[in-house]
Amino acid sequence: MSEERPGFDDTPWLPTGEYRVHDPDRPHPTKVDPAGPVTIEPPADATVLFDGSDLDSWESEDGGEPTWTIEDGDLVVEPKTGDIRTTEPLGDCQLHLEWATPADPGDARYPGNSGVFMSDRYELQILDCWEKTIYADGYTGAVYGQHPPGVNACLPPGAWESFDIVWHDPVFDGEELVSPAALTAFHNGLLIHENVEPFGPTHYQTQQDYEPHGPAPLRLQDHSDPVRFRNIWYRPLE
Repeated sequence: MSEERPGFDDTPWLPTGEYRVHDPDRPHPTKVDPAGPVTIEPPADATVLFDGSDLDSWESEDGGEPTWTIEDGDLVVEPKTGDIRTTEPLGDCQLHLEWATPADPGDARYPGNSGVFMSDRYELQILDCWEKTIYADGYTGAVYGQHPPGVNACLPPGAWESFDIVWHDPVFDGEELVSPAALTAFHNGLLIHENVEPFGPTHYQTQQDYEPHGPAPLRLQDHSDPVRFRNIWYRPLE
């Protein structure tokens, strides 16, 4: 991987056969400046996961107390302490969350790195892509390593941003995949995925197949950057 041409030439081919995982030749999303984040208060039928007051809905990866902190009503990644996840599974849902990368990205190659893992396995990337570039399937809002976002809707570092996600779990019949997961997502109000199907769990430089699972927690990633979160809620879909 080079600074001028981020990506890898020796990773597995994606199931479509058109591009590799983190393919350096894959077209990058077009930059579109949004008006700002979409801030939506939880509707009456929503389950609030974080409103700035406590971490009762969260735990560490090992099931212990969450390792992140609350600062001025924001949920802040405590770098190098591990991911956190919800104490309960979400299943098919409409999810809203707001996040902000550090205002001073410093000289980090890929600043503001974090992620939202639906069903604990399928990552929607968080990254400061206001000026920095990365391989196409690593941009902010990408289904990491698989599907680039339709546009790069990033705001400047330190600004609050939003994801709105409609998520459907994969369906299995025993060991057999009946239908893959699917998501529609908006970044700062701009459509970045419409009924996109992950190829399987998301991973760095690799491609993995589906393995049977039921509804699972929402997981937020600690990638060693103090990314902030606020206003996290979801509505189950019947």
